[in-house]
Order: sequence, then C-alpha cells, then structure tokens
Amino acid sequence: MRVQQNTLFDQGDGTAPFQRVHKGDATSMPFLEDNSVDLIVTSPPYWKKRDYGVVGQIGQESTPGAYVASIIKALDEWKRILRPSGSIFLNIGDTYWKKSLQGIPSLIEARARQEGWILRNRIIWVKKQGVPEPARDRLANRHEYIIHLAVNGYYYDLFGYAEKYSRTGANPGDIWEIAPQLKHDKHLAPFPDEIVERAITLACPREVCASCGKPRHRIVERTSELDTSRPQARRALELAELHNLTTAHIAAIQATGISDAGKALKIQTGTNRNSKEVQRLAAEAKLALGGYFREFTFAKKKTTGWTACNCDAGFVPGVVLDPFMGTGTTLEVASRMGRSSIGVDLNLSIEEPE
Repeated sequence: MRVQQNTLFDQGDGTAPFQRVHKGDATSMPFLEDNSVDLIVTSPPYWKKRDYGVVGQIGQESTPGAYVASIIKALDEWKRILRPSGSIFLNIGDTYWKKSLQGIPSLIEARARQEGWILRNRIIWVKKQGVPEPARDRLANRHEYIIHLAVNGYYYDLFGYAEKYSRTGANPGDIWEIAPQLKHDKHLAPFPDEIVERAITLACPREVCASCGKPRHRIVERTSELDTSRPQARRALELAELHNLTTAHIAAIQATGISDAGKALKIQTGTNRNSKEVQRLAAEAKLALGGYFREFTFAKKKTTGWTACNCDAGFVPGVVLDPFMGTGTTLEVASRMGRSSIGVDLNLSIEEPE
C-alpha cells in the first residue's frame, strides 16, 4: 500500500523496537506526541541544492536568512517532541551563491543559540572521498558540519562511544572521517550510515522507562586491568604481583589518585577524604610500585550494569526521529542498533513492508 497524506506503517508491539513512517512537514508534526523522542538525527535539504518540486519544501527559499528561518521553525517543533534528555545531530552543508560561500551552518548555529538551544559540538565530517567538482578558482569542498544541539541536560554515552571508535578509549574528538557510500540506487549518499551510528551510540539510550521516559545510564567501574601493550603497564603488573598487592591496594590507589586530595570514589569517611585505612593501603602500594603506581590510576574501566527507575514500569527501546527521512538511512541504522525509529518526509512514496 502506498503511503498517502499522513498514513503510516507501524512495526512493533510496544516492547520491541518499532518503525513508523509518516508523510508530513518537519516544521509541524501533530501526529507525534510531546516528549516522545530521545534523539533526532537528520540531514535537511541544503539551501539551493535540489528542487524536489514539493509544495512546502525546505531548501528553495529566496535568501539564506529565509532558509535559516525555516530550519529554526523546524527546531521549534522538534523541541516539543524531544524528551528532556533528548538532543539533535543536524548534518548541514554550505552553499556557494554568486561565487561566495553563504555560511549557512554558522547562521543556523547563531540563530539556534538565540532561540535557547545549547550548541554542544560542531563536528567536522571529513569526506575521505568526494564527488569531483568543476570549479577551477577554489579548492574542492571535502567537509560538512554536524551540529549537536540540546536544550538542557541530555543523555550522552561517551564511554560506549570511545569503546567503539577510539583505540585507546580516550575521547575521540570532533573530526569524523567518513567516506560517502553507495545506496540502493547506486548514487553516493549524502548521509552515510556511520554518521547515524555515531550519533546513536553517543546520544540515544538503549532503553528508557516505559512510564516516565527516563533513560537508563551505563554504570562504569574502574578495574585493575592495564593495557599490556605499554611497557610501563607490564612493569606495574609485575611489581604488583611481586609485592602481593591485593585488589584493596589497587582500589586504594585509585581512590586517592596522585594525592589524597578528596578524589575518593566509593571508600570515604563522609568528609570527602579517604579513610585512614585507605590511605595506609595506598601508601603501601605506592611504596611497592614506585612511580609505576600511576599506571593503576588509569586502569581500564568496564560496564557493570545499567541504572534502574523508581517507576518500576519496565523499559522500552530509545526512539530516534528523522524529520527529513529521505531514503530512510536513519531508520535502517536505528533498527539495526535495536532502537525504535520514526521517519517523516514531505516527498514520500513508499510501500508497506512485507
């Protein structure tokens, strides 16, 4: 059945991830409830790039300012739909007009901040390969922006993201090197799967409370495991074994850190300082390890569980929305990652899945 007007198809029983598609306007989506979406990942039509021939489309405004106003109108609507812990990853490109870049991303950033949005990151998407450009008086454009916007506090799983995208587990930074990819029609997709994967990994909870929508957060604890590819770490482990240091000794080192300056994690006296016993164990361990004790202050961390909710109503998958769904990349990736997904598009003609 072809989708007409605001008809949708809906897969899911309420507890498993669902997928819904609507034909509609990204600036006005009354078919979506308030506080119902955890993350918006989208790439709206860029200004003056392509005319879809659809009444009410964004991207063919007469001026950059009018285009930015359309995006801000959409952001106003998305603010209503987002949960308090939600945020937006907005992929936006710039446009040359009368031989000059128009600065579209920066105009959107400035207006969004005026409207109360928090600009958390300006991510640079570096295209490892790019479409050839005919220009002979400027360099080829090989990057776009992904703007991360939030309203208040928002869900963010940097630990899970670093595990997946950083070899060392450190914060990977705001440069994403991602090649364009071929989609079903064999054309280069302007919005690769990996952009969606990264955004979901960072900012869409795996599960939220079925009653209040509160996201489950990862519980992370430091272990005594070290990166044995580093000679210093191997020596620290050798010394720990030689001197029969216990897990309590290692925990004491980690509680005190470089100095006992209130860095206690779980073992405290209640006065923001470590107990005398913890200080004693830390001193013993530091004496045995010498300067290598620092290795254990940067030991590996691991996930030990996920937070609960006092509602006791069970949990459902997080929800990802793409208000400019296009070929459905966001929905496909969200489903693959176990999240529910909603797609909205004015220029929509799809068939209900078998």
